Amino acid sequence: MVKQPGRVVTGAHYGLRDWLAQRVTAVLMTLYLTVLVGVLCSATPQDYAAWKEIFNHQWMRIATFVFFMCMLWHAWIGMRNVLMDYVHATALRLAMQIAVITALLFYWVWAAGILWS
Repeated sequence: MVKQPGRVVTGAHYGLRDWLAQRVTAVLMTLYLTVLVGVLCSATPQDYAAWKEIFNHQWMRIATFVFFMCMLWHAWIGMRNVLMDYVHATALRLAMQIAVITALLFYWVWAAGILWS
């Protein structure tokens, strides 16, 4: 058996699942943005109170939270794939992935705090 030098497998067959997850999250984000534009066109907010009124509705808060979850998942898949493809040092790749996860979790908690404050 001949080993090929330089041929290292860094993933575990994420291809189709990642592709599908990114397409689904992109569609959901597009739908949310379409609804948001429609809401903003029908009730153009002029001040903070008007903006707060738009997001006082429970369905809008939930839709916005789902949008943020989709955006963060979409970003994680993209960043993980980029890091797996271009950062070959395992320790550095792991450190960078942990940094990305930490930042994305921070953004998730921050968005939840804003929506339910």
